[in-house]
Amino acid sequence: MNVRAEEPGMNSAVLPPRLVIAGTHSGVGKTTIATGLMAAYRQGGVTVASAKVGPDFIDPGYHSLATGMAPRNLDAWLCGAQSMAPLAARAGREAELLIVEGVMGLYDGSVDGAPSSTADIACLLDAPVVLVVDGSAMSASIAALVRGFRDHRRELNLAGVILNRVSSDHHRTLLVEALDSIGVDVFGTVGKDESLTWRDRHLGLIPVEENTSEVRASIERLGATIAQSCDLHRLEALARGASVQSVPQLPEPARVGEARVAVATGAAFSFQYRDNLEALTAAGAEIVAFDPLSDEQLPGNIDALVLGGGFPEVFVSRLAENRGLLADVRSQITAGLITWAECGGLLWLADSLDERPMAAVVSTRAVMSKRLRLGYRTATALCDNPLMKAGEIVKGHEFHYSMTEPGGDALLLSSRFADRQEGFATTTLLATYLHQHLGNRPDLAERFLRQCVQRRMLRENR
Repeated sequence: MNVRAEEPGMNSAVLPPRLVIAGTHSGVGKTTIATGLMAAYRQGGVTVASAKVGPDFIDPGYHSLATGMAPRNLDAWLCGAQSMAPLAARAGREAELLIVEGVMGLYDGSVDGAPSSTADIACLLDAPVVLVVDGSAMSASIAALVRGFRDHRRELNLAGVILNRVSSDHHRTLLVEALDSIGVDVFGTVGKDESLTWRDRHLGLIPVEENTSEVRASIERLGATIAQSCDLHRLEALARGASVQSVPQLPEPARVGEARVAVATGAAFSFQYRDNLEALTAAGAEIVAFDPLSDEQLPGNIDALVLGGGFPEVFVSRLAENRGLLADVRSQITAGLITWAECGGLLWLADSLDERPMAAVVSTRAVMSKRLRLGYRTATALCDNPLMKAGEIVKGHEFHYSMTEPGGDALLLSSRFADRQEGFATTTLLATYLHQHLGNRPDLAERFLRQCVQRRMLRENR
């Protein structure tokens, strides 16, 4: 009988049965395998939750369709190593099984060496790891490759592998025999199948919001394929063998008052951490969704505007044609609407994006380029804004091909190899390329909501 992990007390939670799906490198097929496992278990009647290692927004969208549950991220660099087990317990609190998809290769992480890799997360969760290996161009050599991954870090529990892109039964036999010679279990073999290849774009997979019905059908087919290709019973037993642990719950933001916060959603703005929305809600926000592609005005009686990332460049014509909404946004922000915009949100607030008119709230021009800016950043506020006071420091991540001219001077972004100023801010607005995760920063949610509550009180007392 399957039993869900229950919270033993108000200040603690239990890590559920759990499994980390890792890869030898990016592109090996771990998103396909992980998402397929989630779908297969759900189709089999198991309540499964998901989490993604790192700051990625797109993969969790696929996970959410496969599981029917809210997507989550586990990022030790952004949130701190001590937050990983509590965040994982939060992700799996309503599930019988938690499947965690890794990032890049098993041991790849931040360039500064801080805990952030899939291996780091697996050790912090005391979770078994199943390594996805692309077997398409190997036979006996796979033993040397997997032996290196298994033995590189002794405290890591690399429990076995799933072989991907296996060309034939003969090929499978050679791979399994090679792995058997070093005592490594094979939990499944997946053949070459172009129908299992996910669609790519310049930032990785295409967000599910752009074609949810098609992606949902693909995930259903993927789940059925994985159920036939992998030993679900052995994998579930492996997950249930993970140690039962009670972990502290992360502190939630204090409730500072009530405010209505409009949050951009839809195909153009799908990058928003679930933990951020929950942090704002805990602080007193009523979240009101709107779609910049179709809504002609902002929701009524709002106190703040939150604009996450996404792909506004893909929908630039439609965004530019929605002149009524752009004018409303410009009018309300100019009048003091509390605003937090990240990456795609910054582009929407610019004067223009690839020479198409945007909201013209921020005096900058945005263009798409071939240069990728990618990585973790330590950010110092250079002036007061709705999230931070001047001099305060936060951690964040940026991942974009666009650039703005001018670039702004709201934040000092520091990384191992360079420092630069970027972003735009006033006491009521922060618009920057930096993505922040509030999973372990209740103070930021409290400060943002406090500005919203103060604005509401001022409006009501006029």
